Amino acid sequence: MTLRTRVGLAGGMVVLLALAVASLVIYPTLDANLRRQLDDSLVQTVGQGPTIALQIKQKIADSGGTVPVDVPLKLGSTLVQFVTPPVLVGVDNAFIAVTARDVDVANGFEPGYFQDTTYGGIDYRVYTASLPDSQGALVRVARSVDDVTVVLRQLAALLIVLTLAGGLVAALGARLVARRVLRPVRTLTDAVEHVAATQDLTARVDVTGRDEIGRLGRSFASMMTALEASVHAQRQLVADASHELRTPLTSLTTNLELLADGNGLRDPEAPTLVREAITQAGELRSLVNNLVDLARYGKDTARTEDTRLDLVAETVIARATTRAAAPRFEASLSPCLVHVDPDAIERAVGNLVDNAVKWSPPDGRVLVTVADGEFSITDEGPGIAHEDVPYVFDRFYRSTRARSMPGSGLGLAIVRQVVETHDGEVAVHPLDRGVRMTFRLPVVLD
Repeated sequence: MTLRTRVGLAGGMVVLLALAVASLVIYPTLDANLRRQLDDSLVQTVGQGPTIALQIKQKIADSGGTVPVDVPLKLGSTLVQFVTPPVLVGVDNAFIAVTARDVDVANGFEPGYFQDTTYGGIDYRVYTASLPDSQGALVRVARSVDDVTVVLRQLAALLIVLTLAGGLVAALGARLVARRVLRPVRTLTDAVEHVAATQDLTARVDVTGRDEIGRLGRSFASMMTALEASVHAQRQLVADASHELRTPLTSLTTNLELLADGNGLRDPEAPTLVREAITQAGELRSLVNNLVDLARYGKDTARTEDTRLDLVAETVIARATTRAAAPRFEASLSPCLVHVDPDAIERAVGNLVDNAVKWSPPDGRVLVTVADGEFSITDEGPGIAHEDVPYVFDRFYRSTRARSMPGSGLGLAIVRQVVETHDGEVAVHPLDRGVRMTFRLPVVLD
C-alpha cells in the first residue's frame, strides 16, 4: 500500500469518525426534541379540554347519538378520553384502566403524568391530567408516536448514508490532495533510488518550503553534500596514502633485493642496506600508525571523561624532555578541566610537542601554556611561510622546507581531527622567530 493511499484512508477515517460522533450527538438530541414537542402538544390539548368536551357533547346531542363521553374519541391525529366524575379505580372504557393515581390526579392531589401504551395496534404517548374548570373529571390525551419514529428512522438512515458517503469522499479527496502534497517525497524517493542504483553522490533535489518536507529535502541535500565530501576525502586519503606508502616500500624492496643478490649479508654494503631497510620499515610503521589514528580519532570517540588538560600537557612535556638534544621547555600550566577522550587529546598534545621539538634548534626554547581551555606551544624554529599557513593542518601536506625532514605529513592533521571532533578549533600563528600553534576546547564549568 502506497503512502498516498494510506494518507487517503487516514483522512477518510478521520472524517468518518467525526461524522459518526456528530451523528451520535444529533440523533439523541433530535429524538429528545421531538418527544418534548409531542409532550408539549399533549399538554396544550389538555388545556383545551373543556372546549373540546363541550364540542363533543354538542355534536352527540345534535346527532341524537348515544355515545358516552367516556369513550376515547379521535380528533384528527389526537385521541381524547374524558372520564367523568366520580372517577373510580378499575373503570375501563377499552383504553386505559383507571388507577389510584388517576383518582388522585382527578381530585387534584397529584399533577398530570405521561405514559406510553398501545391501543388498537398503535403505540401512543398519553398525557393524563385533571380536566380544567371541572370538579373531579379526568382527561387523557394521546397521540401516536409513529410520526416521531418515522422521522427518527429517516434521520438515522440519512445520518448513516451521510457518514459513509462523507468518509468515502474524504478518503478520495485526501488521496488526490496527498498526491500533490507528497510530490516532494516522491522526488526524494526517486533521488535516493537513483543514488542507490548509480552511486551518483552529486544527485540533488529542489524541495522548498518551511514545513517538514522542506526540512527533509534540505537535510537530504546536506547529507548528500557531506557524504560526497566524505567519499572524496576517503578517496583522496587513499590516493595520498598510496603515494606516501609507495616511496618507503620501493626503497625497502630495493634494499632487500640488493641483499638477496650477490654475496647477501657478506657484502660490505650489507650493514648500510640493512640500516636503510630498518629506517624505511620504521617510516612505514609510523605512517601506518598515523593512518590508524586518523581513523580512530574520527567523529565517534571511544570514550570521553573530564580531563585536566594541564596535567596531560605536563605528562607529555616530561616525556619529551628525556629525549636527546631536546630543547629547553618552559611551561605555564593553569588548571583546566575539559570533557574529552584523554588518549586522543594526549596524542594531539604529543604531536604538537613533537613538531616543536623537530623544528627547534638544540639550544632553543619551547614555551607551553594552558589556560581557559586553550593549549599553546611556541618554538624558535625557522617558522612557517605565510603561503603555507592555510595548509599546515591538511593531510599529507608538507612544505618545501619540510620535505627534506622525516615525517609523513599526518601529525598536524591528526591534531585538527582530534580537536574538531571535540568541538574545538586549531590555529597557527607565524612569528618573527618560530611559530605558535594553539587549539581551544570547551571548558567544563564547575
